[in-house]
Amino acid sequence: MSSPRIEVHEDASDLATAAAGELLMRLVDGQSEGGVPHIGLTGGGIAESVHREIARLAPLSEVDWNRVVVWWGDERFVAPDSPDRNALDARASFLSVVGIPEQNIHEMPSTATAESAEAGATAYGDDLRAQGVGQFEVLMLGMGPDGHVASLFPGHAALDVSDQIAVAVLDSPKPPPERISLTFAALNHSKSVWFLVSGEAKADAVARALAGTGEGGVAAEVHDVPAVGVTGHDETIWFLDRASASHL
Repeated sequence: MSSPRIEVHEDASDLATAAAGELLMRLVDGQSEGGVPHIGLTGGGIAESVHREIARLAPLSEVDWNRVVVWWGDERFVAPDSPDRNALDARASFLSVVGIPEQNIHEMPSTATAESAEAGATAYGDDLRAQGVGQFEVLMLGMGPDGHVASLFPGHAALDVSDQIAVAVLDSPKPPPERISLTFAALNHSKSVWFLVSGEAKADAVARALAGTGEGGVAAEVHDVPAVGVTGHDETIWFLDRASASHL
């Protein structure tokens, strides 16, 4: 596996613009080869900025949004209209703006569509399997100050689930406690994995996650820094701002 590409941008705004522009180019390239790219979205403040930038730059691109399919790496198992839902911002600031067809948007189940987080995780895995998603073209992920990725938290049992596509997380250390997350097995079915990380509060986790990528570095253990458990088949890119990269 090749070393990750690390991009350090001046601030979160520059990071969002760079990631949005790169995504649009990747989608055009994938479609020019006759493909229908499947992408994985994440949540959080920097993801919201990226979504707005994608929508702003979209009219300048040649992306056919009828031929883009959207999934999520994780979601909060709450009511569909809860502000905690990652999908709400993505729809409002990106998906609805560019006009991705509803049938191409695969939200994770909510309390309105599944009787439990466990049932929702099974249903989402079945959906991914039924759609024949071999790989995500691009999977975007955030990372928490504790090194968690998607809703896979340090020391949690979900880190060791290898026989499921998605797993229920019932005791998240961050509210809300119930979530659905893709497992490492599913997250790693991605051509390109992008970590979108901003802010000084995450600088230590970034340094720990990347410690094993340089010459002589010692890699962190996945149970301590779950982010190290996800890499792209073709490439892994870390989009950082100066604050999040300050401990490298």
